[in-house]
Amino acid sequence: MLFPKKVKHRKWQTGRVNKKKLERPDSRGVTVSFGSYGLKSIDQARITSNQIEASRKVIVRTIGKMGKMWIRIFPDRPFTQKAAEVGMGKGKGDPQGYVAEIRPGRILFEVDGVSEEVARNALRKAGMKMPVKTKIVAR
Repeated sequence: MLFPKKVKHRKWQTGRVNKKKLERPDSRGVTVSFGSYGLKSIDQARITSNQIEASRKVIVRTIGKMGKMWIRIFPDRPFTQKAAEVGMGKGKGDPQGYVAEIRPGRILFEVDGVSEEVARNALRKAGMKMPVKTKIVAR
């Protein structure tokens, strides 16, 4: 699974949910840069490192040894969770993992070196593992 080697702050503040800002399309990472086909997000969400790893595995299995894939997102935001049956108060919970904040328009994965049919099939399967609606785009 992906996670940072070192972080400056162990726990982050949650941050406000500004619906207008979140629904605005992303400005960085919105074009297919490395491969021929990409998986693009349509809505916003926080994608965990487990979900990224599940998508990576299904793409690698589908494209085989001939194809190459790129992961265009990285989970660098820690999230915390309090233990089960713990009362309110007594501080913030322990870090549980890392997430990547995704806004609409962000390219999540890219694939190259395989036919269009294989690439679309791999990206379709990877999109099923994601908590966002996705579409497949070509260069």
